[in-house]
Amino acid sequence: MARQKGIIKLDGTIGDITFYKSQDGYLAREKGGVSADRIANDPVFERTRENGAEFGRSGKAGKLLRNSIRALLQNASDSKMVSRLTTEMVKVIQEDITNPRGLRNVIDGEADLLEGFEFNINGKIGNTIYAPFTATIDRVAGTLTVNIPAFVPINMIAAPGGSTHFKLVSAGSEIDFENETFVMDSNESGVLPWDANPTAVINLSNTVTANSTHPLFLALGIEFYKEVNGLMYPLKNGAYNALALVKVSGL
Repeated sequence: MARQKGIIKLDGTIGDITFYKSQDGYLAREKGGVSADRIANDPVFERTRENGAEFGRSGKAGKLLRNSIRALLQNASDSKMVSRLTTEMVKVIQEDITNPRGLRNVIDGEADLLEGFEFNINGKIGNTIYAPFTATIDRVAGTLTVNIPAFVPINMIAAPGGSTHFKLVSAGSEIDFENETFVMDSNESGVLPWDANPTAVINLSNTVTANSTHPLFLALGIEFYKEVNGLMYPLKNGAYNALALVKVSGL
């Protein structure tokens, strides 16, 4: 893969060279490679097929997780979040010590490895919320909770320029990766002023199936607003909103 330079940017194919535009700019690459039929049948490519199967399974699992918290993701994600999450899902699957290569899956892997995953690389929870909080998952009761003691927003929230208010959001998700279904519950604080007045204690509790046998995920996020004439407007279309998996309970 090569990067195109110059005033004129090409898009299309000339001979064996394909020119195209990506998020990284205008690029060029040479056509070629092994045929799909050979990859699918040649014993030499057995490892390739195994890796491909697990990568596909990782992508599907990542999509299911994203769909389960889609309402929050619409306000807090970066352009490469999907590929980053797929990469982490591959690591989860590779921890499966029950099934052979090519058949490893998220259920028998280590979903806990996803704890700490940031959905918006441009606005991370750890660089945005400095107020201490406790994230807990009670699998028996089916509750996923974030508890935040009272804090002074202007001291404990790193807000982008122009912010006047913020809101904390959470989501608890129970995911059945085998049947590709999920149960999700979300919660949020009110829209709070970003000022020097202490907040009340904030408790964001989310409920899923009690005694679940599926992986559970707890996400915490923050959204920023600007008040204009008494109305709240999302700041920068969510570019600086943070959202992360703060607690994960695998099996």
